[in-house]
Amino acid sequence: MKKITESASKYNDLEKMPVNELLANINKEDHLVPEAIGKIIPDIEKLVTVTVEKMKKGGRLFYMGAGTSGRLGIVDASECPPTYGVPHGMVVGIIAGGDSAIRKAVEFAEDDREQGWKDLQEHAIGADDVVIGIAASGSTPYVVGALEKCNANNITTGCITCNPGSPVALTAKFPIVAEVGPEFVTGSTRMKSGTAQKLILNMISTAVMIQLGRVKGNRMVDMQLSNNKLIDRGTKMVMEATGKSYEEANELLKKFGSVRAAVDNG
Repeated sequence: MKKITESASKYNDLEKMPVNELLANINKEDHLVPEAIGKIIPDIEKLVTVTVEKMKKGGRLFYMGAGTSGRLGIVDASECPPTYGVPHGMVVGIIAGGDSAIRKAVEFAEDDREQGWKDLQEHAIGADDVVIGIAASGSTPYVVGALEKCNANNITTGCITCNPGSPVALTAKFPIVAEVGPEFVTGSTRMKSGTAQKLILNMISTAVMIQLGRVKGNRMVDMQLSNNKLIDRGTKMVMEATGKSYEEANELLKKFGSVRAAVDNG
């Protein structure tokens, strides 16, 4: 199978391009990403819907990937607790090669077809959980092997990939395939493919959290108040909702510990 993500760039002699032309052409290619995602919103909707159903039963959301794909999953998972006040472990990012692979590539970690399932078992993976494999190429053995085991154990599977007909797309029960075309630098899937994955992860986690009641109006009412900027933001949210002064709202926020609780008790 010919992989779109490995196809030759539409541009040549990159080293001869002036900087302005390099940047303009990268930007031109980047514009194709949201267009590609817009075409597959129904597929994203299906995965979000089933994820919400499972998480309402107490299930968790797992992202699995190698390299850039794995790192993007970890970033999205790690931002859910501070943004939405959910417990750590409700959304989990797993990367081939373990945590050390977040900063430095671990050679051949992605080629181990059995390790992904072993990593999931460390989290006591179960039938109420959802596992989303992230693989630009769609052929990463670490991800494909894990999804196959999940399917065999009645665990809901999804994927985010950029190659139609790829093993991961054919294995996942709820595949998301963003066809963004060849990369500006041939095969450099941290570019358009990575951007597509990041945008789709944003869509999934945000929509899921909203559906789980973690947003009120358009506000992050359960966010963690972990720095002065967020305390100030939370105070202004309480002011807006209650009509109280900044000082009164700030006092309520500090007393009750969250925007939601401050508003409910204000």
